[in-house]
Amino acid sequence: MNSAYVNQLEEWLRSQANEANAGPMSTYMRNRFPFLGLKNPERVILTRSFLLEYGMPPDEELEQIVRELWLLPEREFQYTAMHLLEKRMKQSEPERIELLQWMITTKSWWDTVDLIAGKLVGGLFTRYPELIPVYTDIWIASEDLWLRRSAILFQLGYKRDTDQQLLFDYIRRCAGEDDFFIRKAIGWALREYSKTDKEAVIAFVAETKLSPLSVREALKWVQAKEGKAMKGLDIETETDST
Repeated sequence: MNSAYVNQLEEWLRSQANEANAGPMSTYMRNRFPFLGLKNPERVILTRSFLLEYGMPPDEELEQIVRELWLLPEREFQYTAMHLLEKRMKQSEPERIELLQWMITTKSWWDTVDLIAGKLVGGLFTRYPELIPVYTDIWIASEDLWLRRSAILFQLGYKRDTDQQLLFDYIRRCAGEDDFFIRKAIGWALREYSKTDKEAVIAFVAETKLSPLSVREALKWVQAKEGKAMKGLDIETETDST
């Protein structure tokens, strides 16, 4: 049985469900999850009004509430759970990583994993960098592609604090994978880092065998910034079958 807080929040959101939106929203996510039909702006407003009425859950109850929300069927409840964690990011203790790892591997898809990895995990690791080798070394070797994707993406917002050696090492270890989400993550991570050190990214792409998808994504910002396609790069790629 769920907590009173989750029951109240569930009733609050369900009361505004929109069946006309729910079908297309589920279709967009390849019918992996049902939806209430609450688009992001509306859901954020509804959540904000709920928090004004009932307040944030106590810190000692937050993890349980997040887990209860996560297990509800409609996708908006997972989004709301992440919203609650975002609001308490600065109060997170190292133990929060166990919850985040569970969220990455439960009801997994890019729409939740990318925010968890890039913001919640990334923020936690910034505060507790000693957690990075303990978890990401395991994630990058995991059979769970969403953990591997998270290991590649957690530094998205780090800019000059990016551990370049770690990023490049993790990408090399996954560079030969056929999975679309891994190839896309590689390109995304490199593209973001190119905004900090474009020369390092250009050199890495030139010397590393990456899929065409990863290369395109990696160099997209550099090419747009320079206003022309990169010239003179000898980039070895393989056929992109995704």
